[in-house]
Amino acid sequence: MQLFTNLFSRRWWWVTIVVMLLMALLARLGIWQLDRLEERRAANKELAALLASPPVEINSADFPQDAASWENRQVRASGVYDHGRQLLLKVQNWGGRAGVHLITPLVFEDGDTAVLVDRGWIPDAERSAEAQAAYDEPGPISIEGYLAVSQELSRTAAATPEGPQNEWYRVDVAAIQGQMPYTLLPFYIIQAPGTDEELPFRQAPDLDLSEGSHLSYAVQWFIFSIGLGIAYLAFVNKNTQQSAP
Repeated sequence: MQLFTNLFSRRWWWVTIVVMLLMALLARLGIWQLDRLEERRAANKELAALLASPPVEINSADFPQDAASWENRQVRASGVYDHGRQLLLKVQNWGGRAGVHLITPLVFEDGDTAVLVDRGWIPDAERSAEAQAAYDEPGPISIEGYLAVSQELSRTAAATPEGPQNEWYRVDVAAIQGQMPYTLLPFYIIQAPGTDEELPFRQAPDLDLSEGSHLSYAVQWFIFSIGLGIAYLAFVNKNTQQSAP
């Protein structure tokens, strides 16, 4: 009781108020991390359900207005590859080896609509037109993969290439659309890996479903808050005893 009285004495009351505010701030940071943890758990649950859902038939699907809400959803598409307008995604690596990804338009049966498909990685030594032809898949085909959002940058003269480009640093669907004779869907497909290990190499999306460090950060903030309070009580108690007659 005497210690409580000392905390709000004329000598210590303003310091006590400051310490209490700091403790409240630290505790609030801990609560914020717990809120972030709950948000992450909810997002992970939603993503897990998305990954477990059956593939959506792209050719006949009704897409949401926000295509990003379907990111990582398993999809299936059918059509004919337009290898003549195939693109290369530059500066890609596989196990430390330099290479490119083959980005090929898959044209639907109507001939007016297509979706870009990332068909996988090949080494730089295979990037010539002649070498690429070895990986052509002629005729009607059906593929499965994961929906990916367009990798767009701000529309500036420096960011948007002038004229048709065969090699790109990103899959920017809106920019690529300008050199295609059909309408591209506003996203692209990363083709799922098959059972073989032949080129082009494909890899499933590497998704993080962990809870991150939010819980440990929350515990740290709470410890800092409690520790500050304990340290302040000890400091006041020691100084009060020393100044007592």
